[in-house]
Amino acid sequence: MKKSFIFAAMSLGLTAFSGYASVSGSSDRPPAWIVQTSGTSAGFRGLSAVDERIAWAGGTNGTVLRTVDGGTTWTPVSVPGAEKVDFRDIEAFSADTAVVMGVGEPARIYRTEDGGRTWALTYFDDTPGIFLDAMAFFDQQNGLAVGDPLDGRFFLIRTADGGKSWSLLPPESRPQAQEGEAAFAASGTALFIRDDRLAWIGTGGTVSRVLRSEDGGRRWEAAPSALKEGASSTGAFSVFFFDARAGLTVGGDYQNESSDAGNAAVSDDGGKTWRPLSGRRPGGFREAAAAAPGAGDVVAVGPSGSDYSPDGGKTWVPLAGPAGFHTVSFARSGRAAWAAGRNGLIARLDLR
Repeated sequence: MKKSFIFAAMSLGLTAFSGYASVSGSSDRPPAWIVQTSGTSAGFRGLSAVDERIAWAGGTNGTVLRTVDGGTTWTPVSVPGAEKVDFRDIEAFSADTAVVMGVGEPARIYRTEDGGRTWALTYFDDTPGIFLDAMAFFDQQNGLAVGDPLDGRFFLIRTADGGKSWSLLPPESRPQAQEGEAAFAASGTALFIRDDRLAWIGTGGTVSRVLRSEDGGRRWEAAPSALKEGASSTGAFSVFFFDARAGLTVGGDYQNESSDAGNAAVSDDGGKTWRPLSGRRPGGFREAAAAAPGAGDVVAVGPSGSDYSPDGGKTWVPLAGPAGFHTVSFARSGRAAWAAGRNGLIARLDLR
């Protein structure tokens, strides 16, 4: 959603915190954020953790960073000639291969196979009104990217070669949007994919829904997200599914960062229905949620703080640490996670 997310710069305390929140009661040392040095003041909304040592981040002013040592050093590997591009999503497959998405206008997608030394422009679209929101991959070849509606339908493109080329889905595979409805380019997590066929898209605005596909994006159904809606700043900003049935969506109102009203809902039927949380919700507006594969422990982040849930998003407690995160990503192994956000903020989640 192009209207959102031009946040004013703010001063952040970027030192590791001294205390730990008691999160689950099952560990003597719960998760903790450890701030790392990014070497930039760019704002980050794209983040992709590959494993315990490798992660990539994409941000404002064409910034792309990569670490291959667990975040001890973050090295700039930015795209030449893309200094004005806002990279709000990045999907990495290894230390060498990654795909990064510039939201537009024009919308651009680049791919590297040599650790960011060179980049190929694999998608370019200067259609008036184009604005990409998120991208995700079923595997290393097949993926989708979603954008705000054009001509009344959500914009959806597909790749079958790892992001080397992209094609527009036919109209029948692009869900109709309601008046004033769009997706949010907040964290790269408005689109979530799992297995080889399941996909979900969170939307917001005048209405907030979760779009669901069970056939790789060919057909879509929609359900109310149970989150706050009614204004261009409200809705579902992130969708995550633990398996084919248990899911979570977070969001709220980005114009009221401290409010937890309508900011989290869960599903136990694959996204066909959603129910809002009435108990211990995340502590404010949240832009992204992620969890270790196969685990019920989940982290949600937003500009006002971050939260931890040990039970699949049903109850939450705050995580101590810096405010200002926009996005979070777990490695496929589940043994590492990073968050990133305003003014160059990058932190690793200490899971020991």
